Amino acid sequence: MTSTSPDAAKLWRAAKKPLIILAILLAGVLVLVLVRGDQGAREELHPDSYAPDGGRALAEVLREQGVRVDQVDTFGEAESADGETLLITRPDLLPPERLVELRDQVERLVLVGAQGPGVGAVLPGTQVAGIAEVDNRQPECPLAAAVAAAEATSGGVRYQPGDGVLSCYPVDGAGTLVQRFGGPETTVTLLGTPAPLTNERLDEAGNAALGLRLLGAGERLVWYVPSATDPALRGDERTFTELVPDGVKFGLVQLFIAAVVLALWRARRLGRVVHEPLPVVVRAAETVEGRARLYRRSGATAHAAGTLRQAARARLAPRLGLAPDAEPPALIGALATRTGRPGAHLHDLLYGPPPEADPALVRLADELDRLEKEVDDR
Repeated sequence: MTSTSPDAAKLWRAAKKPLIILAILLAGVLVLVLVRGDQGAREELHPDSYAPDGGRALAEVLREQGVRVDQVDTFGEAESADGETLLITRPDLLPPERLVELRDQVERLVLVGAQGPGVGAVLPGTQVAGIAEVDNRQPECPLAAAVAAAEATSGGVRYQPGDGVLSCYPVDGAGTLVQRFGGPETTVTLLGTPAPLTNERLDEAGNAALGLRLLGAGERLVWYVPSATDPALRGDERTFTELVPDGVKFGLVQLFIAAVVLALWRARRLGRVVHEPLPVVVRAAETVEGRARLYRRSGATAHAAGTLRQAARARLAPRLGLAPDAEPPALIGALATRTGRPGAHLHDLLYGPPPEADPALVRLADELDRLEKEVDDR
């Protein structure tokens, strides 16, 4: 029996374009991964990043000085910094109340580039005064860390300090490094720019000394790199379903119930199926001719040949006293005995390769018709 299923060439032609598109997408993803590398390690002031704006150099210097540096990514991990120094590189991602929670449980809190509502929360009375150009400046304050560093890179966010807050590296009267010090309360430091702590500028001016003084005062430094995907930072964020009013939800439920009832009503069985005559009777010859035109338009010569051969075998087998699905050897043997034709010729006629063009298909149909007539005549 000749198979009419798609061959490998047809399957390849059908799947070629989707496979090429998929290969291009995979190659693009691979290139993106190779170019970008570890996204977390390439964030600004990340302690594992070797990029110019990373903080790997400072982290290694602190470790050489005996400070244990622990990098964390979630608020829950940052809470483990109880009694130690906590550095937050992206403080504006945290709600003010979260910043206050962290401030109240550590000895030293350092925020880099903070300019949101958290500024006034952790340092009451302190306000953001604007943005300054990043440059090397003198401290102009008695803060020990700034005095030891002397000239250092500063700028970024400018802060107007509140009561009890010391202002350093000022620009137009507002400090780019402010700190609340003295007393039993947590020492809170706001650094307007991460520049002095980065790999690129750590060896400039007194940046290294400033970083060591601000972050290396304790035995342990928790280096917190917040992420916007941290569930603990979502606060009162509500889902879409929670934002939908109750009245809308009730209306949608009613519409769903009505749709179900309507579907059940329309799908009900009213009785037995009634057979009705067709409005138009289509002759079998027209159906055959229409299917033949479809085969010809689609170039399905092999499929048409397989259909002709299968139909011929199904008609010949009962005439020879065989089952319609008789095996090829049995059918060929019976035909050879009845017609006297060579077995090889009969095998090629009934099971041979498909014709390559329409003329060969026509000849095949004539040969099959001639074979059936010959069987009937004998």
